[in-house]
Amino acid sequence: MLVNEDNKARSLEVLAPAGDMERLDAALTFGADAVYLGGKMFGMRAASPNFTSEQLSVACEKVHSKGKRVYLTCNTLPRNNEMPHFEQFVRDASDAGVDALIVSDIGLFALIKKYAPDFEIHMSTQTGIVNYVTANELYNMGAKRVVLARELSLDEIAEIRAKTPKELEIEAFVHGAMCVSFSGRCLLSQYLINRDANRGECAQPCRWGYHLMEEKRPNEFYPIYEDEKGSYILNAKDLCMIDHIDKLAEAGIDSLKIEGRAKSSYYVSVITNAYRHAVDEYMNNPSDFKLSPWIHDEVFKVSHRAYCTGFFFGHPKDCQYYENSGYIRDYNAVAMVLGYDEEHGMIECVQRNKFLRGTELELLQPDGEPIKLVADEIFDQSFEPIDSTKHAAMKFYIKSELRFVKNTIVRTPGE
Repeated sequence: MLVNEDNKARSLEVLAPAGDMERLDAALTFGADAVYLGGKMFGMRAASPNFTSEQLSVACEKVHSKGKRVYLTCNTLPRNNEMPHFEQFVRDASDAGVDALIVSDIGLFALIKKYAPDFEIHMSTQTGIVNYVTANELYNMGAKRVVLARELSLDEIAEIRAKTPKELEIEAFVHGAMCVSFSGRCLLSQYLINRDANRGECAQPCRWGYHLMEEKRPNEFYPIYEDEKGSYILNAKDLCMIDHIDKLAEAGIDSLKIEGRAKSSYYVSVITNAYRHAVDEYMNNPSDFKLSPWIHDEVFKVSHRAYCTGFFFGHPKDCQYYENSGYIRDYNAVAMVLGYDEEHGMIECVQRNKFLRGTELELLQPDGEPIKLVADEIFDQSFEPIDSTKHAAMKFYIKSELRFVKNTIVRTPGE
């Protein structure tokens, strides 16, 4: 791989998803340098709550107060009837204080330049950028950043970095769900159930099980793979590059993007925290990077599919998963810490899921590795002893000499 020593000196941005305000707060709390989010139109995650123009202003104010950045998606392939609404979309984004727009359609690119010439533009992975000529041309047109196609190896990325202006920023997805289609441009969902993936409405039919039927044997279905449940021939594993931060930096990537605007706030918290600490460890010792085992382990403590490294190291020979389309879920978030009650020596919490007295818990603070704690004594809001946290969103207390800060995640192994 082409390794430029200048690349090692570049700071790495941890870019986290924010499907709504709760997930935005999670990303900020657990160390994101920037967040990307969607409005009510033109975004590739129609299933996420997303942000109204009023919420977008609040989000930008909150993010900027912490010295972080906000990127707004407008990366669908819009139809004629949507074009009259785009000017207001850009005006609202500008008024809210959005730092950059993520775009894939060349017509929208031109309109942004017309409506707000100084707006920073990032070219979406939907653009399908796989070479330095395209990256350079987009830079010449006014793009500040390119989000590279997921189908590139580290060697190809390093060559793009070497043959583009240093002012052009390079972003790449490093964690999360992968699409079987090229850079997310897929028609399968639209063909099967009329939900257009290129307009943020993908039903993920690539995750379904399929059988074959021979034309002269109607209603006789044969598994494509030797499994009575069918075959998941299109089902990609999840991407995970937590162990390879040094290689991502050496290739010249500026921004490490975490997929997941439709994922839970727990997912956003844990994965953002893992990449935050991984990047910090790398930046503290880039010449001899060794990831702490606890950081590696964190990415396995969220709901995920089997992991792989995508195309980064060449052809992804092991990136399809044929057994099922389900998730691996070894940990369960059961509470969030509200604070510490000094008078009673207790952790104040709000319930997310039920657990029993005596359960071994793991608490993940916004800064630091998880700490184990057995909940030998738990109490209700009146400080009466209880056997379980059985009421949804109830406030309760855990007896503990250890103090934990607000927004610490409380979780348990298992479902």
